[in-house]
Amino acid sequence: MKAEGERLKALRDRLWDGLRKRIDQATLNGHPERRLAGNLNASFKHVESESLMVALDGIAVSSGAACTTAKADPSHVLRALGLPEDLARASVRFGLGRFTTAEEIDIVIGRVASAVKKLRKLSPLYRAP
Repeated sequence: MKAEGERLKALRDRLWDGLRKRIDQATLNGHPERRLAGNLNASFKHVESESLMVALDGIAVSSGAACTTAKADPSHVLRALGLPEDLARASVRFGLGRFTTAEEIDIVIGRVASAVKKLRKLSPLYRAP
């Protein structure tokens, strides 16, 4: 179990590092170190999580926190962590598991970066840096 936890943590960190390097205004939600190894929750400013999920067809992601995925309201957990409503609504949760590979992580990074870029072009609020 310890080895699997370390493997998942490395994949999770690879995912976050890749996303934050390719996507401006990406926010890690939650504590940077004390978190589940196979879970990454991030927000992408000026992108609605529901739109991002549709754009990521074939990639298993959820919006908000685990306890609110069936609701349209922003996650009360993310709001309690201090996220403003717009970022809570822009949050996506990635779950990694026993069969997740580094190659899949790299594909997800590319797909998410591309989708965020396309969706932001549609947002009247986004201004590229």
